[in-house]
Amino acid sequence: MSLRTTASAATGHEPVAAVGPPGPGPAVDSAATAQFRPNAKYVLMLGLMCALPAVSTDMYLPSLPDVARDLGTSATAAQLTMTAMLIGGAVGQLVIGPLSDRFGRRKPVLIGVVLHVITSLLCAIAPAIVPLIALRTVQGFFNASATVVAMAIIRDRFVGADASRLMSRLMLVIGVAPLFAPSLGGVIAGQWGWRSVFVALAGFGVVLWVVVWRRLPETLPPERRRQGGLRTAVSGYRSLLRDRHFVALAILPGLGMAVLMSYVVASPFVLREGYGLSATEFSLLFAVNGIGLVLGAQVNASLVRRVAPIRIVRVVLPVSLGLTGVLLALALTGWGGLIALLVVLWLILALVNFVPPNASALALTRHGEIAGTAAAVIGSMQAGVAGLVSPLSGLLGGDAVAMAAVMVGASVAGLLVLALATPAYRRDGAWAV
Repeated sequence: MSLRTTASAATGHEPVAAVGPPGPGPAVDSAATAQFRPNAKYVLMLGLMCALPAVSTDMYLPSLPDVARDLGTSATAAQLTMTAMLIGGAVGQLVIGPLSDRFGRRKPVLIGVVLHVITSLLCAIAPAIVPLIALRTVQGFFNASATVVAMAIIRDRFVGADASRLMSRLMLVIGVAPLFAPSLGGVIAGQWGWRSVFVALAGFGVVLWVVVWRRLPETLPPERRRQGGLRTAVSGYRSLLRDRHFVALAILPGLGMAVLMSYVVASPFVLREGYGLSATEFSLLFAVNGIGLVLGAQVNASLVRRVAPIRIVRVVLPVSLGLTGVLLALALTGWGGLIALLVVLWLILALVNFVPPNASALALTRHGEIAGTAAAVIGSMQAGVAGLVSPLSGLLGGDAVAMAAVMVGASVAGLLVLALATPAYRRDGAWAV
């Protein structure tokens, strides 16, 4: 359905339409009746918040082989420092989401970013792989505050296609992480060692804290905050988990992220050790693939103006499955060599950002009254599923075949969830989710 709202003339902002599927409770609550087109500074701020986990991952990524050598551990154990941050982020979002519904949006993110800075500095002096894994888990827990609050803020002000479009625009900011963070992290580690990367992450956290403190408005007024403690939070999660369509839509971003993280975690070993690329060549290829991620997100942002988000998802998922199947065949046969592998991989990554913003926006639209808790479920599933799936490539051998096989599995799971748990492929089912 389509609901149009009118902004106050005093705001000076252009009103936009709120488009979204029906769900339990009101599709658009009173807080979302005055929606505005965000300016570039607003998008940049939210993008920096969402990018904190990505920066924490991508700046550190080129150092994985060095971490394994320096700490005398295996490649699989080094990869666990990536997985640990994702799992910590999943748990952190489940805790911080309800807190943002209770205490507002500003306090949780300001406290979380400060603790991210402290944890980053502790990672820089970790004496062994086990403490580093533990600290990365804690780091993921605290920097989850920035992501879950950014998602909740989007739902506070936008719904449906407008929310999906804003999330896609954020990918332009988030996409800077894979474009520049690995190269920057490689340079920093090359000059001062991998531990200095965590000092740089602490510095990024300080900058983000200042930006949020100065620029982030409170979007959840006291009269709309949920009262109560643990029981209230549990009741919120219970209502979300009873909504089968919400759960299905919330899982889809995680499975999409699993495809991406399978590449992110395995690529240093596949490309550097399997194909003999140098650190500079790897960083360049990583940046080229990052361009694909950004372009895909921007195409989705434009496409969603004319096409319903669920219709985009139900087309993209089968196409992604076909491409991952081709990637697996290339990895098994070696046909076309590295060039063919990279071309298909680029196309897969270009499609990755079509699913999360659309599925997340549709899921959030169903439960705007507990946006922080809903965003926490989506974010935790995204981080948790990706965290559990991505290390499988290392366990399966860490080569191109293992990476592609994990991508195929995640793509199959995503298509099955959409087909079996939502009416997306049924007649007149496009808006029934």
